[in-house]
Amino acid sequence: MTFVSFQQVRFAHVDAAGIVFYPRYFEMLNAAVEDYFEQRHGVSFKEMHLQRRVGVPTVKVDVTFEAASKLGDDLEFNLSPMKTGRSSVEFSVQVLCAGEQRLSGTVIIVCTDLDRMRSLPWPDDLRPHPDT
Repeated sequence: MTFVSFQQVRFAHVDAAGIVFYPRYFEMLNAAVEDYFEQRHGVSFKEMHLQRRVGVPTVKVDVTFEAASKLGDDLEFNLSPMKTGRSSVEFSVQVLCAGEQRLSGTVIIVCTDLDRMRSLPWPDDLRPHPDT
């Protein structure tokens, strides 16, 4: 099931041409992942990282930039868990603005024990499911 998160393009996201500087999309994608865990699983990044010592670093990103986004645009981030492994999940991602696709691709994150910096099997309450 697709998770939707909204973000407005801010001044800090754009370059001198007034469009989103491409690395900023990765920051916004990470914010959408953060929203996903808090809203879909009820666990904030603060709880995950500081209390439970579990992180979800991105290990692979494969995206296509399809159209420019500008200052003030309201972006819709769509995340769909496609394949969940023992400690990883591959999300299909789409970023839209007023129905126009701006970015599409996949992001893989890995559940990680932050103290040992090693992969960790998904805890039941954090495990992404394609149908939820």
